[in-house]
Amino acid sequence: MVDADRLQSVCPECAGPLLARYRLSDPAMPTLEEVLSRRPGQFRFHEVLPNSPGAATPSLGEGATPMIPAMSVGRSVWVKDEAQSPTGSFKARGMAVALARNAEFGVTRFHLPSNGNAGAAAAAYGALHGVAVRVAIPAHTPGALVAMIRLCGAEVDMVDGSIADAAAALASEDGFSLATLREPYRVEGKKMMGYEIFWDLGHLPDVIIYPTGGGTGLVGMAKAFDEMEELGWIGPERPRLVAVQTTGCAPIVRAFHHGAASADPWLDPDQTAAYGLLVPSAIGDRLMLSALRATGGTAVAVEETEMEEATIRLASRAGIPGSPEGGACLAAYERLVADGTLTEGDEVVLFNTGAATNYW
Repeated sequence: MVDADRLQSVCPECAGPLLARYRLSDPAMPTLEEVLSRRPGQFRFHEVLPNSPGAATPSLGEGATPMIPAMSVGRSVWVKDEAQSPTGSFKARGMAVALARNAEFGVTRFHLPSNGNAGAAAAAYGALHGVAVRVAIPAHTPGALVAMIRLCGAEVDMVDGSIADAAAALASEDGFSLATLREPYRVEGKKMMGYEIFWDLGHLPDVIIYPTGGGTGLVGMAKAFDEMEELGWIGPERPRLVAVQTTGCAPIVRAFHHGAASADPWLDPDQTAAYGLLVPSAIGDRLMLSALRATGGTAVAVEETEMEEATIRLASRAGIPGSPEGGACLAAYERLVADGTLTEGDEVVLFNTGAATNYW
């Protein structure tokens, strides 16, 4: 245990991720009915977020993204459409919490490596809080995201290689790192996706299919379900979590199917349209693999053409012009139905994590 009332990055003993804990048994904790009576949004249930201002935390309107029925895809399939978040991706959730919380401790300069969406979100929330942000991004990052980062006033370093090379470029950078799971609070914003699934449906689905790079959302949703059980909202049941990666960069998929507790770095990853999945090594690997196994889930690697064709189907059949990562989730769902892992009767939530326009 470490002090929650001062700036923290990773565990000082093992250098692994730190996770925030709350006094969920506090009699002052609101009931589910009280929470649902509040205005939807990221800070609707602010008692399970770390920000001192609570519901008054500065916001760009993140959270409360739509849960869209996709019956043309499958009769019990839903799409949680994170493309309708500020800056066009789910990264807004984590940055809304992390920038606000770490700024409370007096940080005025932040930096992070990014494949694009996280950098755009960090830049926007940096502007909201009046702090400086520097983003190192791979040179192949789509121009729309580079332009968004610069428009919001952040500094941009273009780096040859992958996000791992971008991280290396910031190794000696002054300021505080917002890199995935290298501070405790981005995961707290992402966990609200798990709460919202429960609020949207009134129950938990059978399966959640999630595109997995750094894995903050996967770790966060598993954490949310544990909190919900402690609150007495649910029992021990959990949705089966499915991590989706591409065949050209699939360290979590490989480790899962090899029975490993951690994931070795993926050497020489292939380029992919789903640049958010191009993460050859993730600090949260153990947490992700544990969550997949604890829920009876699995991990799937999809081919590039398979993903691209599914992205088109997501738009043309369900009316959701989404990210390649969203297409990867649809491709994984279709694969799991075809091989009998899932049935048409399973209630499934797919994540579309970004807007198509971010990729042009």
